[in-house]
Amino acid sequence: MDWLQALILGIIQGLTEYLPVSSSGHLEIGNVLLGVNIEENLTFDVMLHLATVLSTLVVLWSEIDWILKGLFKFEMNAETKYALNIVVSMIPVGIVGVCFKDDIEALFTGNLLLVGCCLMVTAALLTFTYFAKPRQKENISWFDALIIGIAQAIAVLPGISRSGSTIATGLLLGNKKEKLAQFSFLMVIPPILGQALLSVLKFVKGDEAFGGVDAIPMLVGFLAAFVSGCFACKWMINIVKRGKLVYFGIYCAIVGVIAIVYSL
Repeated sequence: MDWLQALILGIIQGLTEYLPVSSSGHLEIGNVLLGVNIEENLTFDVMLHLATVLSTLVVLWSEIDWILKGLFKFEMNAETKYALNIVVSMIPVGIVGVCFKDDIEALFTGNLLLVGCCLMVTAALLTFTYFAKPRQKENISWFDALIIGIAQAIAVLPGISRSGSTIATGLLLGNKKEKLAQFSFLMVIPPILGQALLSVLKFVKGDEAFGGVDAIPMLVGFLAAFVSGCFACKWMINIVKRGKLVYFGIYCAIVGVIAIVYSL
């Protein structure tokens, strides 16, 4: 992998991790078009995901700081309840990630037909939320957090947008737009860190090998993912507040059709 390929993949990862268009689906399309396989470059894959986590920490640091300060009061306050909701949301994706992640990756790797079909599902979900007008709740409940977490677990399928599915599910459950984007982006931090830890453990056990990408492309990809991630995170929060997800639904439908046609 050269620096230009790393730059393109880094930008794709940073933008699509937050925009509701499926980062895994777009990375799979990028892999096919660029003639690379990011899954075979474990170090690079981990670095891209860590870059998006870092961008979340930077953009949402005030919310993270609020949660941490509340947790260290060691009482059942609003901050502690919020943190517990994040923990609840992690349960479904944790189960899927540990038990089925490798099988899913094997099924979808290089399969643009399945990726395209999943993008069409994302398009339908985002379009549906545009017309649904549920009652707005003041706070995200633990039950809502669990349902949103199930949506995040389903989004391990390349082409199903993680941010799109979690935000859309939260909207359909009647949660306020202003709170959903932040919750959606904060709840992805533990799973990404957990995925990175699993990759390291596989390396330690000898199941997978790190390497395959030189230092310069690695650095370029990391910086590209971080910078584009910061931009996309801020942009997406404003988009959710304005309720403009339907336009991403149209985009996903177009890309999905192109991926399906390309695969035939």
